This record gives sequence, structure tokens and C-alpha cells, in this order.
Amino acid sequence: MNQHDDKFILTIDNGTQSIRALIFDLKGNLLAKSKIEFEPYFSDKPGWAEQKVESFWQNLALCCQQLWQQADVIKHNYQKKISAVSLTTQRGSVINLDKYNKPLRPCILWLDQRVANLNKKMPWYWSAAFKCIRQSKAIDYFRQKAQINWIKQNQADIWHKTDKYLLLSGYLTHKLTGEFKDSIGSIVGYLPFDYKKQQWASKKDWKWHALDIKPSMLPELVKPGELLGLINKKASDVTGISQGTKLIAAASDKACEVLGSGCSEPSTASLSYGTTATINTNNPKYIEPQAFIPPYPSAIPNHYNSEIMIYRGFWMVNWFKKEFGQSEIEKAKNLGVSPESLFDDLVKQVPPGSLGLMLQPYWSPGIKNLEAKGAILGFGDVHTRAHIYRSILEGLAYALREGKHTLEKRQKSKITSLVISGGGSQSDAAMQLSADIFNLSTHRPHTFETSGLGAAINAAVGCGFYDNYQQATQNMTHIVDSFTPIKENVVLYDKLYTQVYLKMYQQLKPIYTQIKKITGYPQ
Repeated sequence: MNQHDDKFILTIDNGTQSIRALIFDLKGNLLAKSKIEFEPYFSDKPGWAEQKVESFWQNLALCCQQLWQQADVIKHNYQKKISAVSLTTQRGSVINLDKYNKPLRPCILWLDQRVANLNKKMPWYWSAAFKCIRQSKAIDYFRQKAQINWIKQNQADIWHKTDKYLLLSGYLTHKLTGEFKDSIGSIVGYLPFDYKKQQWASKKDWKWHALDIKPSMLPELVKPGELLGLINKKASDVTGISQGTKLIAAASDKACEVLGSGCSEPSTASLSYGTTATINTNNPKYIEPQAFIPPYPSAIPNHYNSEIMIYRGFWMVNWFKKEFGQSEIEKAKNLGVSPESLFDDLVKQVPPGSLGLMLQPYWSPGIKNLEAKGAILGFGDVHTRAHIYRSILEGLAYALREGKHTLEKRQKSKITSLVISGGGSQSDAAMQLSADIFNLSTHRPHTFETSGLGAAINAAVGCGFYDNYQQATQNMTHIVDSFTPIKENVVLYDKLYTQVYLKMYQQLKPIYTQIKKITGYPQ
């Protein structure tokens, strides 16, 4: 590989609660960063989660402009040295555009819990097939959760006017290049997509019967590392990115996180304490993480990410901070330190196991536990908000440990190493208790911005700066901290996990079902 010391990559990372513009060099160093935080969604009805479509583009443009105004960026003239741009976004958030490419309604986010009615029957042969394999409920769930079906049923005029139906990644790609294209690595959602072949489903696929959508409404797909298009003049004028710069396909935020953490083999799992908490392994083979649940496209072309997710993972930490942590947030401002450092102090006030306070982190239900809700058990007069905070971290780790065992069974090989990213990776307490609960060493990447780094790796390979993804990850990803399990904590956590946590869901399931029947929530 030739050295390209003057080549830099701009990554745009549009998450659920913020957007970031990041400049990386070809060694994986983060040279500059701009970040804009925003309210993740507005909710007109309980369970709904929407965002103004225009705000995504406005924030992207503003974030880039703020980046170019930074002293170091000006000093090194990075704005004129960007070789390529890559884009990674939150998954499963959908946008309706009319024939003039204008948004028809707010974006429905992946957090949204509304459901469509099952007022249209599937063809008898498909219904019979699903019944034979005992997956009728899963297919009904897919049809109910599909935003396509809800919009068609409840906002028929909007669906009639819809010319393009895009994920957020596809929408921002269009705004940047004028092209209706998206990366295969970004396609996650209730869409007519063939996860095994990694392409839009064939005409005979059951998804075309389950979803009332036409192929012409969907974007053209390209592989990660391939060209999506060139930054056009209109986008250049508002973002400051040079016209004609290549936009290279990356993947969804979680897929890029796996790549940016250096997790390219099934033996190394990427543990993400993000808004959605996940445990992922990268595989060259199609391995369903749970029966009939597909692996998602990897940021590495023709690979798959087998994933177990906790839908509102580290969102619960932000919920705790907002509801119970205002004093730490204010104190952090006054001291000029990060709030995370003060919340770590809270965790250290509480012994491992939180004096028996056990949390089940199902703040949003999943496809395999549709009736589930969150639960905290074991309260006593000794417990404080510090115990609640630690129990949130422990509950997430218990759930992801359960996911680890599931992945090991499905891929028929052991996970021997954990690389942790997302908000939790900034917390030494979260890193240590994860090592203790999993009884595995946990590793922290050299940058918190692993999603952005993964997208930068896609661009580096796509531009030919590296010959392949193995070479790129070896040069651009690094481990800076490792945490070893503490023996006495491992023993305690193993007892709490096997004798308490694993029994909680089955014991509480009938109660969750009754709550749902009485209140109608969650839908």
C-alpha cells in the first residue's frame, strides 16, 4: 500500500440523539469532530416516535459547517483535503417522499411502537407454510410493525402520493448526491429485503404480499465500499463539502460499530452500549442469531452480523440521568468535567450485585418477547438512586450475556473476547462490571467514535487506500484499555445471573401479559 499521509476521510454519523461530522486519517486517528445533539423524537401519541425530516438535513449541514470553523481544521486545511465522504445512520427509520422529492410526513423512527391492522390476508399457500413452521405469529408481527402498512391504512392519501420510500441513510444520500441509492449495509427494517442474498427480494418472495409497496419506490442498492455518488453543488453549498467529492457506501451505525471496533471474526464480539444495546459477531456465513430472525448485512461486503439486541439499552442510562441525575449534570458543568465521570462515582458507591437489586431491561419489547416490560426487583430501605443506576448497567450486561450464549449456540463456536463501544465504553465501571458478568476480558477501542471509524474504513478501502478490509482494520483500529474479570465478582454475578436473572422473565411473563390486556400497552 502506498502511503497517503495527506488523505483524509469525512464521516457523517447520524444517530438517534445526535449527529457528528468526523475527520479521520488513514491510521484511524480522529483529527476533528463536530457534534449536534437533538431531542431523539416527538410523540403525538403514546408509543409513537417521529422526527421532522428536514431537521436531519439541516443538522447535517450545520454540523459540517461547524466542523470547518474549528481552529485545527482551518490550520491544517482539512476541508480541502477530504478524499471521500462516508455516511452511517440509525437503522429502520423511514421517510416518504413525493414525486418532487419533498417529505410527505414526519420520519417514523425505529423506536416507534405503533402497529397496523391485519385486515388483509396473506395468500393461502404462504399462510399454510408459515403455520407448518410455526412462524405465523412472527409474520403477523412483521406485517403489524411495518410502517408501510400503518401509513397505507391510516394515511392513505399520503401513501398514494409516496413516490420514494427511503431509510434515513437513503434520504441523506439523495440530499448529498441527488441519487436514489443506498448501501446494502444500511438495509435493516420492515422492507422487502432478502437478508440471505443481500438484495431486494425476488418477485415471488412473501414480503411483497405482506407489504403494499412497489419496487420502483425503493432505492438502488450498492455494496459497502462502492460509490454511491458525488457530492453535488447544492449539497456543497450548504455543507461546505467540496463538490465532486466521492460519497462511498458504508453501513448502518451498528454494522459500522462492529467494523470500527475491529471485530471481523466470530470469536470476537462487539458489545455496544448505545441507545440500543447489542452484542454482534461478524460472520462470512448466514447465521440466524435466533430461529427465523435474519442476520443483518455487515459493513464488510458479503458478510453478516448476527445480532442480539436490547431495544432501549443505554437509552435507560440517559433516562436515569434525565429523571434522577440533574445534580451530577449541573455539578459536571460547574467543575468542567464530563457527567459520565460523576456517574461512575455513583456506581463505585454500590457493591457488585447492587445489594440484590435486579433489573430486567425490556423497556421496549422485542420480537421474541412481545409482551415484555421493564422490571426492577428486590427493593429495600438500603437502596438509593446509586443502586438503581448500577442495576441498570448490570441488567443490560446480564441480558447481553444471555445473548452471547445464544450466539455461541447458533454459530457453533465460542466467543472469547469482547470489544465494547457506545456510551458505556466511556465508563470504567461499565467496562469492569461487563468483564465480571461475562467472565471475559473486555477491551476499549482507541476512539469512542467506532461507528464513524467503521464508515471511514469503508471509504478507505473503497478509495483503494487499503487493498482489503483485513488490512484496513489492522491499520485503523486499536485497543487502548483492557479490563480483567475480578474473581470474587465473577462468582457473585454468576449466581445472580443463573439463579435469579434467567428466571425473571418466565416468572413475570404472565404478569406482563395481564398488564398488556388491561392497559393496552405495549402495543
